[in-house]
Formats: sequence, structure tokens, C-alpha cells
Amino acid sequence: MRPQTLIVSLIDVGLLCATAAHADSIAERYMLEGKLAAGEKAALDHLKTHPDDDQARFGLGATQFLMTFEHIGASLYKHGLRSERALPGLSRQLRDLLPQKADPDELSYQDVRKALQTFLDDLEKAEATLANVKDPEVKLPLHLGLIKIDPFGLGVPINADFILSRTGINSPWNTEETVVVFDRGDVDWLRGYCHFLSAWGEALLAVDGQEMFDCTAHLFFEKVATPHAFLQEEERDLEQRFRRWDPALFSDVIAFIHLTRFPMKEPHRMKASLAHLEAMMVHSREMWKHYQTETDDDNEWIPNPRQKGVMRVPVTQERVDTWLTTVNETEKILQGKKLLPFWRGTNKNLGVNLRRAFTEPRAIDPILWVQGTAATPYLEEGPITDFANPRTLTQINRTFGGANFFGFAFWFN
Repeated sequence: MRPQTLIVSLIDVGLLCATAAHADSIAERYMLEGKLAAGEKAALDHLKTHPDDDQARFGLGATQFLMTFEHIGASLYKHGLRSERALPGLSRQLRDLLPQKADPDELSYQDVRKALQTFLDDLEKAEATLANVKDPEVKLPLHLGLIKIDPFGLGVPINADFILSRTGINSPWNTEETVVVFDRGDVDWLRGYCHFLSAWGEALLAVDGQEMFDCTAHLFFEKVATPHAFLQEEERDLEQRFRRWDPALFSDVIAFIHLTRFPMKEPHRMKASLAHLEAMMVHSREMWKHYQTETDDDNEWIPNPRQKGVMRVPVTQERVDTWLTTVNETEKILQGKKLLPFWRGTNKNLGVNLRRAFTEPRAIDPILWVQGTAATPYLEEGPITDFANPRTLTQINRTFGGANFFGFAFWFN
């Protein structure tokens, strides 16, 4: 065999291997068409006969995670989210992406709680699926920017590339060509996000928002079940009302602020919220254990310091170490081993035990928390979190670039 022929053959073999490594998964076949429900069924049917296929299981969990947002979006649309009439200054392009139902169903506060419970149930299902992914070498290649979801249940799925193009934002990569290869560490990453969102869902269901709904839901939904029928008899176009400084509208806004005090309705849910936050901390550490052992560099979603990753954002060892220190410190706060600094009085050893705010919940009043009096039941003396130490904050700011920390936190989970 001539050298030129050998080289060509080796190149062909390399291309075939790369194609096989990035072959479409069961999940992606349906994700690219925006047929998530069909994708879920196909994956479930496949796993009945191939129970050891963790790529399919990973894809199923990711599909179920995305379906969570389709379900909540369909509920918002069904009940007349005022996306066209209640968002002043919204561009025409965004209005097209967020249509408003012409004849919506009436929305009650119980409908809101039902939608939140469905949200929690969906997240629990996705997390349970992901929990069964055990293969340390699992890989799930996805054209991330081309994945479609049907945000309002209208049978019109759209992808991130379309959304970015309509909002004037340049895509960070070529969505037609870039494949993100999610791996074992990303299983924990996605499980962590399931727990993070579930923590918020449980907290929202823990409180009673009936009064706020009755007095202000008309600002956000077209037709609501409220004892104050007159609220829906006035002009509903908020953009026009803002322009002419409608006093009734501003009284509604003031009422919304005034009613941000929520009695406890189901206090046991606050403990469930805390459990989800603690689980998120566990998965944040676990994902980095997997990331740090990787020796390849295969289109990583979150790279280790030896990899580049598709985002092309450097992840140095210093950033990893600082992030894990932040995770450990946050976990100590959630466990009640460290206290949040209290901003009133003169006793510098006095802090807020955040864990007790979850395990011994009372009515939530953000204004009284800012003032300090809402913290009184949870004040005790003890070690204050290192987050109150200027040197710790300086280290975080230096490592992540100040406000960029929040971007990394959103990315790293």
C-alpha cells in the first residue's frame, strides 16, 4: 500500500470513529424536531429491551427535564399570560415568540398551585431517571443550539438559534456545527439543577399567596378568578396606562409590593426545599469529581483545567478550587454550622441560622427581613460564615472577575 493511500485510509477511519462517537442519540432525534413527548416514549420503549443503555437513559432524563418547561409554558398560555398586553416596551420579535391566547381559560389561585405541583412532579421524574445513570463513560452528544421545545404547547417548536436571531444576540458558537458532548459529570450537573428548581417550587407552595393573587393577578393574566371583579373592568393595556401615568395602575403596583408578606400554608414544604438545596450541594461536588478525572477533550460542556470546552471560557484550577470552597461554605450555612452575619445591633458574634428559617418557618416578609426584625427568631451566637470575611470576597472577585461570578455560578450550578 502506498503511503498516500495509507494516510487517506487512516483519515477515513478517524472520520468514521468521530462520526460514531457523535452519532445522533435517541433523544436528539426527537429534540431536533421538537417532539419531546415522542422522544420520551421512544427512550422508554428502548430501555425496556436495553436496560443497560445509559446514553438512552441520560437522553431520557434530559428530555424529561425540557418537558418540564413545555408543561409550565402550556399552562401559562392556556390561562392567558398577558405577554402581549402586560409587558411594556416588548419588541415585536419577542411578542411573536410569546403569544397571548385570545380566549384564555379563567385562572384561579388553585390553578397556579396545581401548575407548580406539576412542575415539581416533572422535575422529580427527570431527576429519578438521571439518578439511574451509572456508566462512568456515558456520553450524550447534542446539537445544543438546535434543540427545539414547544414553549406554549402550540405545536410550534423553536430552538435557541432562532430565539437568539430574533432578539439580536449573536450565538456564542456555530449552532449548525457545534456538538456538545455531555458526560458523566454533566449527569450530576443536571441533577443539581433539578434540585435547585425544585427548591424554589417547594418554597412557593409552602406559602399562601391567595391575597396577592386576588389583588394583583390581573396585571399578569387576562382572566382571573378574583372577588375584586372591578380590577378587570378597566383598560388592560399596560403600555398605554404606563404612558399616561394611570393612578389605578400605580396603586396596583403599590398593592403588589405591600402584599409581599406570605403566611405559611404548607410549612413542611420548607424542609423539602432545604433538602433539595442540600442535594444540589452534593451534586455540585460530585460533578467536579468526575470532571477532574477526565483525560479527553471532547466538546465539553464544563471543562476541567486541562480541557477547552465548547464555551471557550478557561476554567483554571484556581477557579475550580475557589468554586468548591464556595460550595462547601454554602453547605455549612444550610447545615446551620455557619451563621449569616446580622446587620443590626452591636454584637458581632450574633448571626442568622438560615437552616432554622427552613425547619422552623414563619410568615415570609421580605421588607421585615431587610429591616432585620424577621430574623429575630433565628438569631444566635456562633461562627459567622467566611463569606463575611473581606479576604474571602476578594478571592472570589479576583478569581471570577467580580460580577462575572454570577455567570460562572449559573454555568457551574
